Amino acid sequence: MPQSDASHELQRRNLLRCAALALGSAVFFFALLILVKTGWSPLRRLDHAWVEPLHGYARRHAAWTASLQTMADLGSPLTMRILLGLAALWLWSLGARVLACWAVAMAVVGWAVGQLGKEAVARPRPHFPDPVAVGGGYAFPSGHALASALTCAVLVLLVWSRATPAGRVVASTLAGLTVLAVGWTRVALGVHWPSDVLGGWLAAGLVLGGVTVTVELWRPGALLRDARRVDWRTRPRVQRVLVSEETPDHDRDQS
Repeated sequence: MPQSDASHELQRRNLLRCAALALGSAVFFFALLILVKTGWSPLRRLDHAWVEPLHGYARRHAAWTASLQTMADLGSPLTMRILLGLAALWLWSLGARVLACWAVAMAVVGWAVGQLGKEAVARPRPHFPDPVAVGGGYAFPSGHALASALTCAVLVLLVWSRATPAGRVVASTLAGLTVLAVGWTRVALGVHWPSDVLGGWLAAGLVLGGVTVTVELWRPGALLRDARRVDWRTRPRVQRVLVSEETPDHDRDQS
């Protein structure tokens, strides 16, 4: 298969995957939003069954609570957006400007979706007479969960093409554990219901897929070309020289 045909096929598959991610996440997110908004009793009982004992444990164990708060601070939406901003600056410096705009759009759209969801549902946070932590604003969806899931997914995607199979497993595992840990802190500290965290994760999938599809339709193939540009410009210099000597001129021009 010619290189151009292979690129178009890869682009088509990626577009379909992202569209499926956006659509699936949207269906489950809005279904959960409706259940939360209408106060579905099984969900409400499940939320209380998790939050109340975890808050009681946190209140009795100061060291545990301090470690949870530290993890929550490290995984805050502000921290995650700073990471996306730094990634965007790095990509821009390498000439991958569409990919840089994609990363910025993730941060901006993620924030907007989170705020719109909170205002639409207006769900109160868990309330305790002796809280170990206090969160501001409405509860659903969790901003920490949304931002951490979105940022970790973006960072994994950015290193995916350059990583070995083992490196991909390590990166995916670290990202998954980070997302789970940040989400856990919000429930264990008593500032979010479990369904808030789940809503944040689903919203992250919606944003990730939706923004990627939008950029791909706006600039077909640009994300893939930028990813190859980043891969080329971050290779060790000796490796770039060896590859350039072995690559015909017309192949380099296509890249």
